[in-house]
Amino acid sequence: MTKRNVWIAGLATPIIIVMLLLGGSASVMAINDQPSAATAEVKIDNFSFGPQTLTVSVGTTVTWTNRDDIPHTVVSTDGVFKSKVRDTDEKFTYTFTKPGEYPYYCSVHPKMTGKIVVQ
Repeated sequence: MTKRNVWIAGLATPIIIVMLLLGGSASVMAINDQPSAATAEVKIDNFSFGPQTLTVSVGTTVTWTNRDDIPHTVVSTDGVFKSKVRDTDEKFTYTFTKPGEYPYYCSVHPKMTGKIVVQ
C-alpha cells in the first residue's frame, strides 16, 4: 500500500464515522420530533362516567374502563361508536378524528350519560 492510499484510507474512516453519526442522529431526531399520540381515560364506577364531560384534542384516543361490579356499555347517541358489554376491568377505546361534541350513554343503564368534547 502506498503512502497516498494509507492517507486516503485514514481519511475515509473518520468521514464514514461522521456520516453514520449524522445519519443516525437525523433519524433519531425525526422520530423524537413526532408528537406522541394523545390519550385520555374515563372511568366507569358507581353507575357513572368520570369525568362526565371530557375535553380532548383531535386525534386523542379515549379509553373507558369499567371499574364497577356491574356490566356497562359505552354508546354514542349519534351512532359514532358503540362498545360491547364491558365487565369489570374491561376497556373500550375510540380515537376521535373530528372536532365536535359526542354525547354517549350506557345502553344497559340509560340514565348513565357522558360527553366527549373534541377541539
